[in-house]
Amino acid sequence: MITTNLVKTSYAKDDVTFLLKDLTDQFEESSLEERERAVQAGGHYAERLPIEYRPSEEYTALYHASVETSKQRLSHLVGVVTHKILKNAETEEVVLVSLARAGSPVGILIRRYAHMILGLDWVHYSVSIMRDKGIDVNAMRTIRENHPTGRIQFIDGWTGKGAIQKELTKAVEQLNQEEDMQLVDDMAVLADPGACAVLFGTRDDFLIPSACLNATVSGLVSRTILNGRFIGPEDYHGAKFYGELAEEDLSNDFIDQVTGCFEETAEAAAQEAATVPLTVERTWAGMLEVEAIGDKLYAETDYHLIKPGVGETTRVLLRRDPWKVLVNDATHPDVQHILMLAEEKGIPVEVEPDLFYRSIGLIRSGKEL
Repeated sequence: MITTNLVKTSYAKDDVTFLLKDLTDQFEESSLEERERAVQAGGHYAERLPIEYRPSEEYTALYHASVETSKQRLSHLVGVVTHKILKNAETEEVVLVSLARAGSPVGILIRRYAHMILGLDWVHYSVSIMRDKGIDVNAMRTIRENHPTGRIQFIDGWTGKGAIQKELTKAVEQLNQEEDMQLVDDMAVLADPGACAVLFGTRDDFLIPSACLNATVSGLVSRTILNGRFIGPEDYHGAKFYGELAEEDLSNDFIDQVTGCFEETAEAAAQEAATVPLTVERTWAGMLEVEAIGDKLYAETDYHLIKPGVGETTRVLLRRDPWKVLVNDATHPDVQHILMLAEEKGIPVEVEPDLFYRSIGLIRSGKEL
């Protein structure tokens, strides 16, 4: 396995191996305006990085409060998903492959649960996947070469409208056809509000606190980068390590707080996993609402501009150029950090009680109705 020049991370080595090329000293972030102009002109979002948002003290306090109130539920869902993964795999030789970077903390939690509660030592990698670009094929080749008989299980944090699930399905079909990798596209997530995953803890649209922050809850690792100036044909996709944010790093604190609840929630998680259906059909219900909103609010519909769900709305506010935010209930605890971010950035919030998702972030295009 190629282990030289991999991006650094603040996570423990046993928790995860990021198969990402280290671009820390080579790659500079672009301003929000530069990134939006490039994307609107046809460039790909992965060619540039956003400047890391440094949250206010008030927002950070809200993050800590959300962890405190949700850690038991998260622990329970991690348990449910881990039991489902094991049963679905029909083998104990599971290789976790999380999709960087939202999937990375969840993959670590699943690995720890498997080790602590089930007594299984699953290896965990994190690789890059990008809309319209696919998965990092070099990384997948490395994993399959090192685990030729392992059951590879893809992990993400949550779903939005299903773009990554569709990208994963396409990549899996291609790699199976061309290289016989024997992959399965049954991505596992904690929350599946878009109804596009088959292995999940819940389909409720709720706040997973790791969506609230960027690198400081993701091992100090940036978003993944695919830019031909820095990534050659034999390279893994790239990323940066933000060592300058070490004092603000909450990555391991988040993992440890959820892990600390495993013993308490394990019995109920095992019972639920044994009584609910192992896998559930994808209905893509969330995408129907996205299409309706796009047709109603944009003159030229680009569904990439519509980011549904609490997690995706958070990311729009943290690193895109938001137009406005829709919520179905402004008093709900899971949207309070969204309201705070929107107020800090001067973004209007509209209440739509019939909204399928708890919130939706809309990106400015210049073609809004």
